[in-house]
Amino acid sequence: MKKILSLCAICLYVTMLGTAQQAKKITENAPVFNVKSYGAKGDGKQLDTPAINKAIEAASKTGGGTVWFPAGTYLSGSIHLKSNIAMYLDQGAVIEAVQDTAAYDSAEPNEWGDKYQYQDFGHSHWHNSLIWGENIENVSILGPGLIYGRGLTRFLPQDKLPNTLGNKAIALKNCHNIILKDISILHGGHFAILATGVDNLTIDNLKIDTNRDGMDIDCCHNVRISNCYVNSPWDDAICLKSSYGLGYARTTENVNIVNCWVSGGFEEGTMLDGTYKPIGQGYRANFTGRIKFGTESNGGFKNITIANCTFESCQGIALETVDGALLEDVTITNITMRNIISSPIFLRLGSRMRGPEGVSPGKLRRVIISNLVAFDTRPGYCSIISGIPGYDIENVMLSNIQIYCTGGGTKEMAEREPAERENAYPEPGMFGTTPAYGFYVRHVDGIIFDNVQVTYDGEEARPAFYLNDVKNADFLHVKAKRTAGVPEFVLKNVTNFRTHYNYSLPDTLIQQTELKNLY
Repeated sequence: MKKILSLCAICLYVTMLGTAQQAKKITENAPVFNVKSYGAKGDGKQLDTPAINKAIEAASKTGGGTVWFPAGTYLSGSIHLKSNIAMYLDQGAVIEAVQDTAAYDSAEPNEWGDKYQYQDFGHSHWHNSLIWGENIENVSILGPGLIYGRGLTRFLPQDKLPNTLGNKAIALKNCHNIILKDISILHGGHFAILATGVDNLTIDNLKIDTNRDGMDIDCCHNVRISNCYVNSPWDDAICLKSSYGLGYARTTENVNIVNCWVSGGFEEGTMLDGTYKPIGQGYRANFTGRIKFGTESNGGFKNITIANCTFESCQGIALETVDGALLEDVTITNITMRNIISSPIFLRLGSRMRGPEGVSPGKLRRVIISNLVAFDTRPGYCSIISGIPGYDIENVMLSNIQIYCTGGGTKEMAEREPAERENAYPEPGMFGTTPAYGFYVRHVDGIIFDNVQVTYDGEEARPAFYLNDVKNADFLHVKAKRTAGVPEFVLKNVTNFRTHYNYSLPDTLIQQTELKNLY
């Protein structure tokens, strides 16, 4: 037996040695293009854009290779990606966006954004960016280095910056086989990452500390986002979109988002430097920092999973389709949230209809949300699941959920009936304060609450659940705190409502009611 083990050990050693030697040989023979060999200084003073683009062009002409950025600060304008290259930012390497409008490519024409305005300026152009690529394949941006968008505009009037500055840190259009891994992005402009029409996209282990959106994944197929940290006080952290920027409606589908942390509660830059300074009074930010589908929703969303993510000091999960598209087949699980400033869960089917004429409102259906805990959610808002008259949200399942609210709802809030606002921009605050502290459900056909618990601190004069124009609603093993004299459920125009094994209510079956309170 000992001889056999010894022989196995020798074989394993020889195999490993051969693999190591083979890897060394491959590494030695792999073409590496040092940007300093093409004239880059990396001193933070000279504009290194021409040298960087020369290195990329040289790598492309030889069939591909690694464009290497040794330690240093590379002042740059628009960098042009090519197929079959890897940009590697070594430890200590910084690509810094120069504050010079002449250094950036102009925004290319796009009638769907410029003439018809089917989506915002930032979603309609890609060339006006620090790093951009169009119609390319097999490209990676790797390494422990930093992309610092110091000279990028976030495209807000209060910044008083010219729109001809770079608008995004990384922009990709109509590409496939793309890897973004291990890099950090500080101050990324309108979008730190905009990927439109990109298929087979891997985003892994990124740290993004930025002044608007962290990453926008638009009209993309086969996307994996994992192990990322995103602090974005002024806008969304991870945002899936399906705009009309390509000139046609294309879905975002087959997407996995796993093991990510999102926040909007820290001053920009303090996540990356490790100080995590909370945003104080007078610091202009709205704590957005969430995971969201929409608002652009022309092509739709399908076959998407979100798992093992943490939300801190930001808004919650938002699933929105308001421009006529389908949003379907979504599972969200193993989510923790703390200090949520609006709805922990927000599902909205609307009819803003920003896109070509002749399109009907879409559908939002087949959504499962499970294993979610939200602690210290702010007063005034609850989780909202709302369609519009004639267009119901369908087949939603919520299970193993605990939501802890700060309370403070008044009798006046409980008596409110939020306006429909069918055509409005979708945000949890669009309805004003909600008449429930737990869940407000309106225009829904088919919803199951299983093992859901909602509670609060202090005083609360609103019911836990408010249902309006809801059909086929099941509440199983539900536990809700309530004040004496305040109903647990308000049912308005509800059909086929059932409770079973609930903590404080007997099993109840209501086939139809125009108005009923359950205590």
